[in-house]
Amino acid sequence: MALLELVALGVRMSYRKACLILLVVISTTAALAQVSHSDQVQIAPPLVRAVEPPAPDATAADLEQEADRLRGDKLYLDALDYYHAALTKKANDACLLNKIGITELMMQRYKEARKSFERAVKSDHEYANAYNNLGVVLYENKKFGAAVKQYEKAIARDSSAASFYSNLGAAYFSKREFDPAVAAYQHALELDPEVFERTSRAGVQAQLPSPEDRARYNYTVAKLYAKMGFSDQSLEYLRKAMEAGYKDLKNVYKDVEFAELRKNPRFTELMASKTPVVSD
Repeated sequence: MALLELVALGVRMSYRKACLILLVVISTTAALAQVSHSDQVQIAPPLVRAVEPPAPDATAADLEQEADRLRGDKLYLDALDYYHAALTKKANDACLLNKIGITELMMQRYKEARKSFERAVKSDHEYANAYNNLGVVLYENKKFGAAVKQYEKAIARDSSAASFYSNLGAAYFSKREFDPAVAAYQHALELDPEVFERTSRAGVQAQLPSPEDRARYNYTVAKLYAKMGFSDQSLEYLRKAMEAGYKDLKNVYKDVEFAELRKNPRFTELMASKTPVVSD
């Protein structure tokens, strides 16, 4: 209601009533303004990149070293600037292309990362890391069969890397091909018993299509650790399997891999804990 209308109304009503109406109008307007402001989104100013641009006279080695440092500090855009500057001085260098791909992968720029890894492989057909990393990009895009092929190419060129076998196992597991997955995981653990501790398994878990598959994954890893005699790790993954509601948990009492673990008092305690099932 406009002020002039209030004045006109004042002619027909008491002064007190007119003041009350005016107060209501002012209060309502203020409340609406407050609601409007609370529903607004203000965009923060863009981050200022304080890193100096690559020096034109810097060597490729110096540029690469600085890019590695920037990537370690999670300054990915600046790292890319330095990697690309180094690449101008060492054209088609497979190592630089691989590092560019890793940086892009960390930024979730999957298309760009894939192109960088493909360029690295094209530049050096024996570069195992690039094949593995290309497999990671394909895995993240749920192209598990294609990922398997790249991991196998990496292993053919370097069979000593536990992470290659771990990644291969993850891809097979996501395809629900459990026997080759177990074989790959076992080989990874034989090469490096701490391979699962150094690499996040959240990525694997996220790709598994159902809570049942995630529970089975945890049970499988627990069995592998038990077979190798790593009680702490086995018990931890058994706990995760219980929390995820693994349906065949009773098999822990007959699977030969858990024979020694069953003698451990902590195993008895864990199985008697009645851990609640967590649903997604």
